[in-house]
Amino acid sequence: MLPGVPFRCMQTTNDPHQQFAAFFRNEALMPYAYLLSQAMSEGSLCLHLEKAAEKAKAAPEWCQQLMQASPSLEGISLVAQQGTDNHPFVLANNRLYLQRYYRYETQCLKRIQDFLEAEKEGGEARRAALLAQQDFIQNLFENNAAAETPDWQLAAAVTGACHHFCIITGGPGTGKTTTVAKLLAILYQLQPHLKIALTAPTGKAAARMGESLRQAATGAPAGLQQILSALEPATLHRLLKPRINTPYFQHGADNPLPYDVVVVDECSMIDAALFAKLLCAVGNGTRLILLGDKAQLAAVEAGSLFGDLCAALAALNEFDVAHASLINAFHSGKEVPAVATNHHPLFGHVVELRQSHRFKDNQGIGQLSRAVLENDAATLGAFASGGKTDAEVTVDTTYDAALFEHFMQGYEAFIAEKDIVQALKKLSALRVLCATREGPQGIYQTNQRIERWLQQRKKLAPYNLFYEHRPIILTRNYYDHGLFNGDTGIIRRDAEGVLTAYFETTEGTIKAVLPGYLTDAETCFAMTVHRSQGSEFEQVLVLLPQNSASPLLTRELLYTAITRAKKHVTVQADEATLLRTAAGQVERASGIAARFENLKI
Repeated sequence: MLPGVPFRCMQTTNDPHQQFAAFFRNEALMPYAYLLSQAMSEGSLCLHLEKAAEKAKAAPEWCQQLMQASPSLEGISLVAQQGTDNHPFVLANNRLYLQRYYRYETQCLKRIQDFLEAEKEGGEARRAALLAQQDFIQNLFENNAAAETPDWQLAAAVTGACHHFCIITGGPGTGKTTTVAKLLAILYQLQPHLKIALTAPTGKAAARMGESLRQAATGAPAGLQQILSALEPATLHRLLKPRINTPYFQHGADNPLPYDVVVVDECSMIDAALFAKLLCAVGNGTRLILLGDKAQLAAVEAGSLFGDLCAALAALNEFDVAHASLINAFHSGKEVPAVATNHHPLFGHVVELRQSHRFKDNQGIGQLSRAVLENDAATLGAFASGGKTDAEVTVDTTYDAALFEHFMQGYEAFIAEKDIVQALKKLSALRVLCATREGPQGIYQTNQRIERWLQQRKKLAPYNLFYEHRPIILTRNYYDHGLFNGDTGIIRRDAEGVLTAYFETTEGTIKAVLPGYLTDAETCFAMTVHRSQGSEFEQVLVLLPQNSASPLLTRELLYTAITRAKKHVTVQADEATLLRTAAGQVERASGIAARFENLKI
């Protein structure tokens, strides 16, 4: 221990990472445990030991001293090698894990390996069955035939139909849900009595998935349209069926989900623990399709498995000769190129949709979001200085109060609307998104600011917690009521004058609950960018903290916030903060990519 500093003194600090490190009472382990705890609080699954010495420079002095005295973890009794026993820490591939998170990563790796092994059997038969439906598949994608680039939607649909495991990624408006609708149409054509589950991490994301599928089904043959419209997306928790008051689910390896196909949307939001439990609950004979935007923010909890899986391959949209030929058999447009066989297990299983049908790359929200992802300071500076004007984008570097108040007027629409269904839709038309919780531009002060402004206009009377017209977002799951973390609702008086919380379900119906049962809920005129994932709004106002260099401000956060808007986004941020945010990146350590390299499929 440090001279004259007993372990009990190390544990009485207010630094939770130091408390965690001191708990194990091992000097050689302490600096690594400290840095691992810090890394996990930032969303990493592990500590990459190659970067430990550099990270220690920003840690307390004792951490640096102990690391210099103990430069290796070899021989420490609390650290297992490759997870071979139940020690609290695991050292694997030069990365330090907590045992539990090493197991989550291992379970994900093992289950994906199982899917890839299972699909080997019957591959030729599946390809022959697809070719037998050539006319049907060509008709599904006939509007895409004249595209100047390969039809990646077709490539994704054929890949999903041919393989047991498939990842489809793409930005807003690239047609992920449309692609899935066509993929499901192909699968139903091959197997009419298919059992399909649609799921997403939050109720809002699940509801949007269902709505998008119903829209995508428009124009399909009547029978198929009826089948697709009847599918009811569920939240992951509802699908897996929680065991009340435990972290476990009814569905798992010993009781797999009873479906032929499981489609999971908004996968970037899923943390490592839930990802592992989901994969374990999907049987080997089930086809698993993962959807999401790899550029979006990762889950709030530890792990960014979806992004890690997409990043595991050096390049996406690459297929061997046989699979490229299969895809190209279904259209006459630009062909999907074939590449030399790649022995990476995920080769040919990850498809990126690259053409946005909502945004243009050279203007509006599309151009702004691309500039953020590419850290294009010149374009961002042009937006910020007024040198570039656009009907879809407003960048305000002065935090103009009049501009903010003009946006707030939009909330009057849902308050004035008598019909609760329409009121919920009007509430979902706009949102203020904040990067932080605290401070003048955080959600707490921003929600209070909006409440005061609406109160002054006599639209609200926020004199108690559950006041009429209060928009709320749930911050935990309420299994007894069928409501889940992230669901949004409105407080209204019912026919008898009783204040009631109303929510739209994933089936499009309304659920009414007395608000006293919903103790963990927040006002959501403004919400954090993390909370907004899985949602879309017609208009968005993004509020970044003024003159801030917070590590929370990253390009992934700003990209996610901007792309929640479908028609118009307003960004209030000083130019320096805007540029710093676009330059910052989320760094989450995991070992999934390195461990895939060692797999033989």
